[in-house]
Amino acid sequence: MSERTRVAVVGVGDFGRNHVRVYAGLENAELVGVYDTDRGKAEAVAKEFGTAALESLDAVAERAQAATVAVPTVEHARVGVALLERGLDVLVEKPMARTLAEADDLVSAAALGGRILQIGHVERFNPAVVAAAGIVERPLFFEVHRLGVFTARSLDVDVVYDVMIHDLEILLALAGPVTEVKAVGIPVVTDKVDIAHARLEFETGAVANVTASRISTERVRKLRFFQRHEYVSIDYARRDALRIRVSQPGPEPRFEFDKLPVEAEEPLRGELRAFLESVRTRRTPTVDGVAGRNALELADRVMASIREHARTVRLHSETPQAAL
Repeated sequence: MSERTRVAVVGVGDFGRNHVRVYAGLENAELVGVYDTDRGKAEAVAKEFGTAALESLDAVAERAQAATVAVPTVEHARVGVALLERGLDVLVEKPMARTLAEADDLVSAAALGGRILQIGHVERFNPAVVAAAGIVERPLFFEVHRLGVFTARSLDVDVVYDVMIHDLEILLALAGPVTEVKAVGIPVVTDKVDIAHARLEFETGAVANVTASRISTERVRKLRFFQRHEYVSIDYARRDALRIRVSQPGPEPRFEFDKLPVEAEEPLRGELRAFLESVRTRRTPTVDGVAGRNALELADRVMASIREHARTVRLHSETPQAAL
């Protein structure tokens, strides 16, 4: 067995606890501890997975070579930069920061110290996405739905940053830079945007319709894309991908239906395994700081369009009243 990487997790809420669980089961990881400002929570998780509850970020740096940062988004940059400056390689949960300036702080700290910085866009490691990425040629149309039932989780952020950002990052990876954004979003049960739709145009000429909701009656997580003579459907939840090809075009077309071969692996396990591999080899992660920043920037553009649409709707709705 190769030498194990000493890892810790900072922030052990729902996301952080899952990172602890997966690290504890990876043969190339040595889980050396967890840290959380809620000492009781840290001790409970540490006991559950047979590791230590650490006292501070300094204690994390003393024990670990690498760490996951799964604290609230507002603390991502502060904690991530602190660990990078202490010489650790770091995986920061998505979105990587609250602002682009904070994202730049993370990228700069990693570059200055020669450290690995990976961003936790876990869907890039979904086996269906991995399989479909290998057959992308020149997709011209994407249709994406990420719908979830209402829960009390992550209600302090808009749905764009909570869940749509997963698909924005994947679209950037598959189709490249975005030239135009049109979006609409509505608060329904919170004071944040709970459901949003965006239409994106890419430099390649491709177009994407992206819908995200946390107030649906069913859970749907699908991405479909169309390229010449074929259609690919990715089901994030089932972790499978179907390829439908036109084998004989014309008035009586023939179709071939093929399920893409996928590796049966939990996406989070694939993500953390890839992170540890980057730590070991010093290769740039699949989703590095630049990719994470690009996803955050696109999410900001979507939110700016939503705000502009909201102002326009309000203006138009008030105009008839003013005329009375």
